Amino acid sequence: MRSNSLGNGTAGMSVKDILRENKADLVKKWFEAVLETYHEESRAPMRRREAQFANPVGFNLAQGLEGLFDGLLQGMMPADVATHLDAMVRIRAVQDFAPSRAVSFIFQLKRIIREVLPPERLGDPASAGEIREMDDAIDDLALYAFDLYMRCRETVYDIKAKEAQSATFRLLQQAKILTERKE
Repeated sequence: MRSNSLGNGTAGMSVKDILRENKADLVKKWFEAVLETYHEESRAPMRRREAQFANPVGFNLAQGLEGLFDGLLQGMMPADVATHLDAMVRIRAVQDFAPSRAVSFIFQLKRIIREVLPPERLGDPASAGEIREMDDAIDDLALYAFDLYMRCRETVYDIKAKEAQSATFRLLQQAKILTERKE
């Protein structure tokens, strides 16, 4: 079921103009779609996204999604919006998400855009090119997010490997000390 919130006053507007005009609604829907990837008991606290220090995950998600959306509308390259994306990807990289699920929130924007656009715009050949450009930009953003995610995971694994190596070294040191004391 479509939740189209637009009237008939969009005939002369570009797709980006329509999206820009409905930014608040789109970002809110996108935020809710991202929350759906979390366990139900985690969602309510994350909805309080204004509290930066009391709820850093919700705050970073809300800020990041808004920044990403603005960047997409301005035609920025993924590297240009990396600061917005980085915080969200770092959070999801240390949580219990499969890589595909960790970055899937970006693809959800395609569906949300189509829910907001008037049906006549979706079937309009003139709008098809704009929609395809937006889809391509979202795909590029998702690929960039996946690269960021993998770098974060590599860092996590490096830290874990160093911790294991350090723990092993300490155990070996303790064993040597114990051996020396017995003699």
